Amino acid sequence: MSHKQVVLVTGAGRGIGRAIVRALASPERFIYIHYSTSEDSAKALSEELAQEGKPSRTIQADLSDSEAAKALISEIVEESGRLDILVNNAGLTRDQLTVRMSDEDYDAVIQVNQKAQFILMREAAKIMMRKRWGRIISISSIVGLKGNAGQINYAASKAAVIAMGKSLAQELATRNVTVNAVAPGFIETDMTAVLAEDVREHYLATIPMRRLGKAEDVAAAVAFLAGEEANYITGQTISVDGGMNL
Repeated sequence: MSHKQVVLVTGAGRGIGRAIVRALASPERFIYIHYSTSEDSAKALSEELAQEGKPSRTIQADLSDSEAAKALISEIVEESGRLDILVNNAGLTRDQLTVRMSDEDYDAVIQVNQKAQFILMREAAKIMMRKRWGRIISISSIVGLKGNAGQINYAASKAAVIAMGKSLAQELATRNVTVNAVAPGFIETDMTAVLAEDVREHYLATIPMRRLGKAEDVAAAVAFLAGEEANYITGQTISVDGGMNL
């Protein structure tokens, strides 16, 4: 490929992932729009970008399968010869109070949110180290910083994303590869749109700005970290949460 940068955004068919793709897309970048089950929305996004002269294609992988996660990077590198920017956005929730949470629900969240991200980071790092340039950006969560009742598995996975990034950042810094995280707070998504009014008001009361964020707010932070302006920033976590993590 002749494009200056090749980008992979996981979980990119909808929500925050879709907004990240839109923020990163340009005629000079080729973006792989990863999806697990949201094939129609991922393809619709790719078609929209094509009409704007921004090249992309969809790519499917079940990140609950470690071999599929590894093969995802291999397929991209075999096809494009490179991978410059990795955005680990795909995630899974299986919420339940700790005393009622099954081993299966705990393991499922850790597999997708932590183990798959580790595999993607590891495989991408091998490519970026050789190129001596790269950006790895993982989407964590306010829950990974502060915890949340009923989400012990999700909190553990999102805290791990931050810790893994800090460790990898130290390993890759001399190769001009930065590793950072973005921790969204409560964001307007399909999930929050169906919240009961009293639940929504409860969440709003915990946010100093008294409003939910937008997917584009998260995407803007990712776009900054992916750009040259952030070339001296690594091992950091940017909270996009309206002031919750003060």
